[in-house]
Amino acid sequence: MTQTTTNILRPPYDTANMPFGIKRLPLSSKGYPVPWFVDRAAPLKDGDFDFRIMDHDRLKLAIRERRCWVCGLRMTTEEATFVAGPMCGINRNSAEPPCHAVCAEWAAQACPFLTMPKRVRDERGLPPEATVAGIAITRNPGVVMLWASRNYKPYKPPGGGILFDIGDPVPYGVEWFCQGRAATRAEVIGSINTGLPLLLKEANMEGPEACFELGCATANFMQYVPPGEPTT
Repeated sequence: MTQTTTNILRPPYDTANMPFGIKRLPLSSKGYPVPWFVDRAAPLKDGDFDFRIMDHDRLKLAIRERRCWVCGLRMTTEEATFVAGPMCGINRNSAEPPCHAVCAEWAAQACPFLTMPKRVRDERGLPPEATVAGIAITRNPGVVMLWASRNYKPYKPPGGGILFDIGDPVPYGVEWFCQGRAATRAEVIGSINTGLPLLLKEANMEGPEACFELGCATANFMQYVPPGEPTT
């Protein structure tokens, strides 16, 4: 992983800090790079690209050719980085493919949704095909987890679609961001505390064994939380 910076990258972006692959992307009318995963053929939203809708053909291409989900260039190393919230770290699942480490870190510092904890995901007018596999957690987690892994793999869940088992992180392969800068332990714990009830609700529907497994997974995950003063 690249060294964490405290700079917050928002428009107008400092192109000197922008990864090469992201520099190649087209810009929206507001000056945001349009991620490779965005469906260019989807209907416009407010006269611009609809960042909420992914291109399913590019999803297959990302898996088949190991392409970065943000910039679209091939990943030439075994290691790749997932951009996710802490619940994905607990259940080891992601609905999105991984990225180059530099692209993941840049997104964690620049993406409006990822850098603004109070920003709510806009679900208005989304077509049915825009839904993701599994049980989506649509909240803004408030913090961003970068999870670098070598043993991730895609799989097909019972309900259809594609999910990614993100595997184990590489040593020192988990980084945290909040509002475009390094997240504190308290911020990450706060996100976990507000997200766990959503996972627990699903576990309760499956039964006691699922609840026990969730408890074990949560306890194991706490080793990846930023160090600092103990927080309840």
